[in-house]
Amino acid sequence: MRRISAHYIFLDGEIYSRPIVTLSDEGIIADIAINQTDIDRQPLTEFYDGILLPDLVDAHSHTELSHLAGAITEGGGFTAFARSMGEVRRGFTPEERREAWQRADRELWEQGVGAVGDICNGTTTFEGKQSSPIAYTNFVELFGLGNSSADPARRVAGEGIGAGLRCGVTPHSTYSLSEGAFADAVAERGEVPLSIHFMESAEEALLYRGEGEMAEWYRQTERTIDFAHYGSPTERIIRQVPAERDILLIHNCFVSEEDIERVESHFRGRVSWVLCPLSNHYISRTTPPAGMFLRKGVRVAIGTDSLASNHSLSMVGEMAALSAQGIPINKVLHWATMGGAEALGIEDRLCRLAVGRKSGIVTLSGLGREMEFTDATTLRRIC
Repeated sequence: MRRISAHYIFLDGEIYSRPIVTLSDEGIIADIAINQTDIDRQPLTEFYDGILLPDLVDAHSHTELSHLAGAITEGGGFTAFARSMGEVRRGFTPEERREAWQRADRELWEQGVGAVGDICNGTTTFEGKQSSPIAYTNFVELFGLGNSSADPARRVAGEGIGAGLRCGVTPHSTYSLSEGAFADAVAERGEVPLSIHFMESAEEALLYRGEGEMAEWYRQTERTIDFAHYGSPTERIIRQVPAERDILLIHNCFVSEEDIERVESHFRGRVSWVLCPLSNHYISRTTPPAGMFLRKGVRVAIGTDSLASNHSLSMVGEMAALSAQGIPINKVLHWATMGGAEALGIEDRLCRLAVGRKSGIVTLSGLGREMEFTDATTLRRIC
């Protein structure tokens, strides 16, 4: 048996004082008590500074790109980033890629992440994931205007499923696939939702009008598109993705309230809006309108994106960035835990502290007097 206490605990969207969590020898939560007295002097009880949390969820990452840390200059804008990605991503040995992935996996686990929604363009991470303590949901991404079907992604997903991993096929975005390939990718059915990059830059909407840097890049490289008739990324999502699918929409820096309303009204399945503010700042000096999502009362989750587009895979950094936009701490914590678990469809078994469940326990410490994030705020895994 193990007893764990702290100043606070985060339970079902709210913060409570003076908790004691009792774990069985098998790591199952046997009891959660709050408002206890003398918690720092209880016998046989470990006491920690800060807030006790369940495992966090990084709802959007590209861990297979971890070898690209520092390889792309920040602040150049979205189209420049996309160009650079194509130029630098293959200049590394398999061993360099493997070692970088292993470091990223350890970093995520040690900072309290227990589940990741991970984008995969190949099989390079599958072997490591078989022995990782992190529960990965693998979104096998179909990417490239030259694809006519989702068969390349199906083959990769099949290898992952054969290795015992949770995998599903998804389109990359509304700007990088032909109409037929996109339709084929979203037609795949299974327990894994879709994860689609959406309105990360203003260029995505301009492309549908033949304007902007992305449209010019496509012309220069003789790429043609057959989806401009949809008129906008939002309209393409609504008209091409079946309403019953569960879907994660990633980044969302340039969505409007009307976009949110139209998407939410279209889907009968679960819609999750995933925000990666530090990545958006790294690439384009932009940020998602977190306050708008809070006002609309929609499901939100948090991601770190990748070491190609971020200085670290720091969930506490992403949480601090959202808090700086005025999001209350209990909402930030919900987005980082249950919001992500619901997005990935794993809320019934992971990332919630409750009697009878097995969960990792993490401390969030170093907050300010008003529970604001500071430079000293850190996450630490207890179990």
